[in-house]
Amino acid sequence: MLRRTIPFLGALAILLILYAGVVAYVYSIQRRLLYFPSHTYVTPREAMANPALTEFPVSTADSIALKGWHAPAAGKPLTLVYFHGNGDDLESSAPVARIYIRAGYGFLIAEYRGYSGLPGTPTEAGLYDDARAYLKALIAAGVDPHRIVLLGRSLGTGVAAQMATEFPVGGLILLSPYRSIPDVAADHFPFLPARLLMKDRFETFRKIGSIKVPLLVANGGRDDVISPAQGREVYALANEPKEFFFAPTAGHNDMFDSGFGAASLKWLDRLDASMPH
Repeated sequence: MLRRTIPFLGALAILLILYAGVVAYVYSIQRRLLYFPSHTYVTPREAMANPALTEFPVSTADSIALKGWHAPAAGKPLTLVYFHGNGDDLESSAPVARIYIRAGYGFLIAEYRGYSGLPGTPTEAGLYDDARAYLKALIAAGVDPHRIVLLGRSLGTGVAAQMATEFPVGGLILLSPYRSIPDVAADHFPFLPARLLMKDRFETFRKIGSIKVPLLVANGGRDDVISPAQGREVYALANEPKEFFFAPTAGHNDMFDSGFGAASLKWLDRLDASMPH
């Protein structure tokens, strides 16, 4: 019996060592698995973006020079500040801006450090610093913070939620949100202790209850990147007034093709009508 036990224990030890090696490797590269920045900057004109979009330079608290793209409001009093997903950039975000600019709303694409060829390396704390810089610059340019609506998509929902706890904005839109990044990682890597490993956590579920502004949450029923159940839980934890838009046949990247754009414009019009003028 003892002779049989010793080889078994030896094999188990080898498996544990290999598993520990995998865990250590994933821990060391986790930010490469979370952030997928592009490394080339193009101007709005080069990207053939809406001609109303122009460069909007800011400097962060840690002295990183960034550039977003901004179109001032034209006909509507609200300005949306957009925080994109982990694989997007300025150029890929420009089509999102188009429908809101066409409707008369202001729109600012807030680009992150390390993305679109900009300096810096993305981290949770860094993205929050970036977002603060854009919002402070927008307010300094004369935009009333109560007329700002934060629009976050995917990874950017965590940035938008954090900013909604810090600035007196007028509204918050979360497109394909998550409870937290560790919860997303746990869904994709169930064999790893993801909730213990993650450095950048973006814990929206802990913050949403402290946010008191009108909220729109949107999910696709076939989202295989972020489980729709996470968005529903964020919505359930949120305060009124809140609305939920669900596109049962949409995945993670086609919400604008599944009615979200029109639904969000109607929500913005209702939000605008409810504000004092």
